[in-house]
Amino acid sequence: MPAYLETLFSLTGRTALVTGASSGIGHAIAEALGRAGASLVITARRPGPLTQAAERLTALGIPTTAIPADLADPSAIDDLCRQATASRGDIDILVNNAANNIRRPLDELTAHDYDHTLAVNLTAPYLLGRFFGPRMAARGWGRILNLGSQQSLRAFGDSGAYGIAKTAVTGLTRSQAEAWSPHGVCVNTLIPGFTLTPLTRPAQAIPGRVEALAARTMNRRNAVPADYAGIAVLLASPAGAHITGQAVCVDGGFSAH
Repeated sequence: MPAYLETLFSLTGRTALVTGASSGIGHAIAEALGRAGASLVITARRPGPLTQAAERLTALGIPTTAIPADLADPSAIDDLCRQATASRGDIDILVNNAANNIRRPLDELTAHDYDHTLAVNLTAPYLLGRFFGPRMAARGWGRILNLGSQQSLRAFGDSGAYGIAKTAVTGLTRSQAEAWSPHGVCVNTLIPGFTLTPLTRPAQAIPGRVEALAARTMNRRNAVPADYAGIAVLLASPAGAHITGQAVCVDGGFSAH
């Protein structure tokens, strides 16, 4: 790679914390940041898959620490913040990817469904940002990438509480950018298209749904996790230094219709 591009996109010397990194989009983003030079702290709820993910990343030569955490529990988030900084030092890049989606009609969602969905998808990014954002600002450099959804923009298939949370994430991003971008911290929302991951398996199981969603894109296919590697490196690197407060759609043109 030419030296110019290495300087523009390099994450050497940076440390990234990626939530929900045991599979899917989170794992692909973690690998991309690591291949660009970052050290990693990855977290997910289930220890087994998280350990396997860390082993895959380590085998690629990426320094990786795995910390299991249930992000629906604020005390677990406090522990994660302490352990992450104790194991790898300052966190320069925070990727709030962890998600859950309880797919029921809106009038069938229970109070627990609602509370749990917002805890993972909205409150956890808020709490993690509240911890790491001011520390990034004090050092004069940082990146926060919050994962949105097509439901940040439109209703989308019996996942109402998830849609509420993901819509709010775009507002959280703007508020975080307003607070910390004057001090060198860029904050953005990544809005994926429909992506073939474990989280979307219930939707994939509906006959004809995958094909119909692919037909709505402009390049006639659904996304795979690797489609988000490039945008993650761009937004986390020096190349993205003037991109903040934005909701960036990477969806094959799905949202342009």
